[in-house]
Amino acid sequence: MASLTLQPARQQWRAMWQLTKPKVVLLIVFCAVIGMLLAVPGVPDIPRMLAATAGIALVAGAAAMINCLVERTIDARMRRTAWRATARGEVSPLLTLLVALSALGLGMALLIALVNALTAWLTLGTFAGYAIVYTLLLKPNTPQNIVIGGASGAMPPLLGWVAMTGEVSAMAMLLFLIIYTWTPPHFWALALYRRDDYQRAGLPMLPVTHGARFTTLSIVLYTVLLLAVSLLPVALRGSGVLYLLAALLLGGRFLWLAVALHRNYSDELARRCFRWSIFYLSWLFAALLLDHYLFLALRL
Repeated sequence: MASLTLQPARQQWRAMWQLTKPKVVLLIVFCAVIGMLLAVPGVPDIPRMLAATAGIALVAGAAAMINCLVERTIDARMRRTAWRATARGEVSPLLTLLVALSALGLGMALLIALVNALTAWLTLGTFAGYAIVYTLLLKPNTPQNIVIGGASGAMPPLLGWVAMTGEVSAMAMLLFLIIYTWTPPHFWALALYRRDDYQRAGLPMLPVTHGARFTTLSIVLYTVLLLAVSLLPVALRGSGVLYLLAALLLGGRFLWLAVALHRNYSDELARRCFRWSIFYLSWLFAALLLDHYLFLALRL
């Protein structure tokens, strides 16, 4: 790791904003808000929704900062992450920790005071699952790290649902299950074309420990499972025809890319698969939301 060469205060704060992984937090917030909107039959409680969104975003940003802080020596050995201020030694580790804990505390305070205790404790558990269990225990020790640790990343829509209702329902668990099943093929596609980075960093990612062929087969199998899981909301009558068509089309494209990747691997195809996985999740949840409001409109 580079020696600590602190930047001016404004640059440090800008760097720490990047350490919150804002693009990742945006996707987390998007999925959480979808969960909030799906949880209620009509117009949601806007003040509670805003408080829940802010609280979840703050805790997610804090978890990302802790992840960057813990992995700063690993990040410094990887081209994908070597630019991070923690890896370059451009921000104080102590200040980074204090900012992360402050964001965590503020987020928890918002959730406890303005949302409900169950959402707060589930969000704290998600923080611990990612920042501690995944980052410290799973990622450096097992190629199944993302399968086990993916539970933390799958929590946002469930958190959003609980924020509005105060309880965990079957539909909330289905939203969790969709993202949980989506996470391995999404992440393994990235790990495939970044496998040299992970090998250099000494991380036991699946392409490093088991090779590309085994990993692409795993992606195919998980994508088949994902396609089946994505249809469960229809089976339980939690969504209708619009969502069904979207799930089949989006999932079919994902599966086609996964099979093509397994048959004729290339880094470029792995990149396409990874990019599509993000598009897939975003539009699948958007379709859930559109279907939800279309159903409500037809009932009026």
